Amino acid sequence: MTRHALLIHPSANRVYAGTSVALTAAELAVANRTVLGGRLSGIGPTEIGGVPYVGFDADGIDGRDAAVLGRLSAAYALFAVERDLLRPVPLPSPDRLDEDLVTIPKYPGKTNEHFTRLLLNVTLFSSLSAGSLSDRRVAVLDPLCGRGTTLNQALLYGFDAGGVELDRKDVEAYAAFVRTWLKRKRIVHKADYGPVRRNRQVVARRLQVTLAPDRERFKAGDTTELTVVNADTVAAPDFFRPASFDLLVTDAPYGVQHGSRAGRGLARGPLDLLAAALPGWLTLLRPGGAAGIAWNTNVAGRDEAAAVLASAGLEVLDDGPYRDFRHRVDQAIVRDVLVARKP
Repeated sequence: MTRHALLIHPSANRVYAGTSVALTAAELAVANRTVLGGRLSGIGPTEIGGVPYVGFDADGIDGRDAAVLGRLSAAYALFAVERDLLRPVPLPSPDRLDEDLVTIPKYPGKTNEHFTRLLLNVTLFSSLSAGSLSDRRVAVLDPLCGRGTTLNQALLYGFDAGGVELDRKDVEAYAAFVRTWLKRKRIVHKADYGPVRRNRQVVARRLQVTLAPDRERFKAGDTTELTVVNADTVAAPDFFRPASFDLLVTDAPYGVQHGSRAGRGLARGPLDLLAAALPGWLTLLRPGGAAGIAWNTNVAGRDEAAAVLASAGLEVLDDGPYRDFRHRVDQAIVRDVLVARKP
């Protein structure tokens, strides 16, 4: 067995105020359990020359292992530890678009892009079909998408993405950013933003984007799809086909900055919002698909949130590394992650 050291991206260290190594270790432990067959051992924070790493033991790193390791949210570089030397191990990038798709947007309340990637990864790793997802199109739903950080991360991976957001200003800002970014990058695409009518009444507004790396793939239908609906999240099943998503990933409003926005259900509390919206959300999730939800534990306890997911018929994954994602964001927010699977 060879000892390996995963160097954490320096910006992740700054954002997570010292918790990024532990969070990445938990993320890797989930991947090891679900998609790597438990081939890694000794996963945990370590330090070499005063620099923090995530360390682990492995009997060689093959192409599939490297692909998983390269996907980790804060992965910067991987080394095999050989006595007093570090030998670089190549890590392929899963990104299909430029990373500034997720780093350019700056606004109050934006979820950090490293955490968004972690949440998406852990949910991806936990789906029953995680081992075969690379062989087919993956679709991600964020039913509380805000200005689209999760959606952008999904697009970065080459996944189809769907979102629902009640705040019209957020949807308009996201629509403007995406269309501008695609034009600036000269990515072949078609984008429409306009009203959704039912019985001659406007019931929502929708952004629909189809994109491809080049014109040949666009004409052949080898495209990535983005759909964002400006509507109440409880009405999500009215705008998407049943069982059309592999993953449901959302960073729920924290009940601090957004606490007065009754339209998002927070006047009743985040657990009430989940209880009201989950049945509809789950009709959109395929069997074996996974849901990953981040929330502020200062406004809802872990056991209570897990009970809401379980009562909706989900299998809550609540042991081992799944319990190691709790971390402080600021004085008012202690964030945690719950992952559950649809039978």
